[in-house]
Amino acid sequence: MTNTNKDKVITMTLSALLCALGILIPMYFPSIRIEPASYTLASHVPVIIAMFISPSVAAFVSLVSTLGFLIAGFPIVIVFRALTHLIFSLIGAFMLKKNHNLLQSIKSTSIFAVFISIIHGAAEVAVVTYFYWVSGVPVSFYEKGFLISVVLMVGVGTVIHSLVDFSIAVFVWKPLQRIIPISANAKIDF
Repeated sequence: MTNTNKDKVITMTLSALLCALGILIPMYFPSIRIEPASYTLASHVPVIIAMFISPSVAAFVSLVSTLGFLIAGFPIVIVFRALTHLIFSLIGAFMLKKNHNLLQSIKSTSIFAVFISIIHGAAEVAVVTYFYWVSGVPVSFYEKGFLISVVLMVGVGTVIHSLVDFSIAVFVWKPLQRIIPISANAKIDF
């Protein structure tokens, strides 16, 4: 097997493992649901690690991990929130592909994490805003008001949750990148 084919097989295998985690995490990991917000421990970690590998892996893992939320029986608004992971993961993956040195220092990694987390939060706020104003949500969302239900609980909560999961992903990916023999978007070196 040539090196190119070997890289493709390893990348496909990693993608499959990340997809499996993306499905299992919403099904079995602890989750705090204060709808329309929900915070499932480590739910973004497979998507963020996929973002470190390549845009195609990020897209695939994002789409498949959305199934985990659907299979786990989360409300449709939360499933659509999970689908927005495609947006931040692709933006991040393309940024990392263009600039391989983006995660070479704590400062640049932190700036990147905050930037990606803000995009993540904004995309989820957009989905919940649609449900809030157009599609309809339970009365309890309206009782709390738009700023609390959507902006604070979903927007700010997602940014914080994303930053925590980004930190976990860096912690996991840093040693793995040394033992997995593929060329990836991100080399973490700090």
